[in-house]
Amino acid sequence: MPTPEFVVQIREKIGHDLLWMPGVTAVILDENQRILLCRRSDNGAWTPITGIVDPGEEPAVTAIREAEEEAGVEIRVEYLASVKANPPQTFPNGDHAQFLDLTFRCRYVAGTAHVNDEESMDVQWFSLQDLPEMSERMLYRIRSAVECSGPAEFSVDGLEG
Repeated sequence: MPTPEFVVQIREKIGHDLLWMPGVTAVILDENQRILLCRRSDNGAWTPITGIVDPGEEPAVTAIREAEEEAGVEIRVEYLASVKANPPQTFPNGDHAQFLDLTFRCRYVAGTAHVNDEESMDVQWFSLQDLPEMSERMLYRIRSAVECSGPAEFSVDGLEG
């Protein structure tokens, strides 16, 4: 589902005003250190698996759910790799949103990766040395997860002192 029902209900009340939302990125690695990426249907961009956290849902559960919904794979969440507030964005329909991204390093467990919903038009495994073109924001998330071996990276961009 491209827009969760709870977001649709909030939008009925606030219109296109800025909405702050928690989101997750699941950087899924297999035993060969390949990464699972999907090509988004809305803009054609290659990204790791991403999604919005439902009200009351644990963010790691969101990562597991989104991996199954978008790519038909089972994963295990290993680490919280980074926490970063993204800049506000405006969607083609005029909605304004700002996401707090929680990037998780995840391990592939089972399933054959495939397009499993309308949000993606392609799903593929890529070697880390041969990634398709993607935004710097997505490359940051991938680097954070691949290099993570313990404590999460917390962004302090914009803080003075």
